[in-house]
Amino acid sequence: MLTSAQIEQYKEQGFLLLKGVLPKEVIEPIYREARAIFAKQIERVLGQKVDIDDRDAFEAAMFAFFEADFNAFSSTGKTVQHTIALHKLGVSDEIIDAIKALGLTEPVIAVRPSMQFNSRFLSKDGNTYWRLGAHQDWRNGQGSLDSVVVWFPMVPAGEEIGALQVIPGSHRDGLMQADAAGYAGVIGEEIDDSRYVQTEYEVGDMLFFSALLVHRSGNNVTRNIRWSVQLRYNNLAEPTFIERGYPMPYIYRPQDELITPDFPTSEQIREVYA
Repeated sequence: MLTSAQIEQYKEQGFLLLKGVLPKEVIEPIYREARAIFAKQIERVLGQKVDIDDRDAFEAAMFAFFEADFNAFSSTGKTVQHTIALHKLGVSDEIIDAIKALGLTEPVIAVRPSMQFNSRFLSKDGNTYWRLGAHQDWRNGQGSLDSVVVWFPMVPAGEEIGALQVIPGSHRDGLMQADAAGYAGVIGEEIDDSRYVQTEYEVGDMLFFSALLVHRSGNNVTRNIRWSVQLRYNNLAEPTFIERGYPMPYIYRPQDELITPDFPTSEQIREVYA
């Protein structure tokens, strides 16, 4: 349970960093399953078996996979967003109780869970996705005004590996002008760097913040990947969310054409059900 002081801090500052609240035995299966999924494709594409527990060797293989077959890497990255362990965490009593305490009396999932693996070695243009500039998550969610984001790393994360930098109290300033193109919509106006607070994490720490809080990725200067998870929630009881008809800007749809031409054959299907 959150204390009244923690709840008040969240309202004033727009974020709350809770230390050691998520058991490592909850995080590790999510992190391990994601690496195991990548390892299967690394072996297929590179012909290389890799030990997922050897962090440096495994992540070097991730970089090589990215360069060798970007399409397969991208599809694998999408696949790890759909693991059972990740989705179970998103609806766990511990997290739902916490966001209720922060004011979401009728919480609903805003968008599917997102697992992120950020490194400059996993970026086509050296910037997109792995290092986001100043932005507010509300812009691409457009949900309830009290929408809550939950963010946590699956590895120790501080300034060196690019943990989030936040501007305390910025959630009260409203929605800022931003470039709507791209994933997040980067805020156009200059922001004084001194306003940012660097957050620091051990495995098990969790950051809860308002979707209107201005924040940005730090600069991951290491050769390691910053593995993290983001969860987002709206409040079905928030009056403007009701009045706007529960807008849902995320569009999920299948592509029209087959990804693998001439697949599957009837023989392959019969083999599966033999």
